[in-house]
Amino acid sequence: MSKEIEKKEVEAKSSITNVGSSEYQISVFTNKIKNLTDHLKINKKDHNTRRGLMKLVGKRKKLLSYLKKKSVSRYDSIVKSLGLRR
Repeated sequence: MSKEIEKKEVEAKSSITNVGSSEYQISVFTNKIKNLTDHLKINKKDHNTRRGLMKLVGKRKKLLSYLKKKSVSRYDSIVKSLGLRR
């Protein structure tokens, strides 16, 4: 699973040279969220990790809303590429 995530991050880095950009941060948060979700499926009582997951989801949500306000086309492309919001 981690090799898939590293591969996606490398693809994101190659397409986005600015690692501080909203698109890159959203992709990194999405990968972390997927990892934590898989971890929580195994460890159901790990409430500290669940709290961290909720914080990451909130950060990603704020970045997505910021990106939607600034540029709808960039928002649409990142949502489509990451498979968010079906």
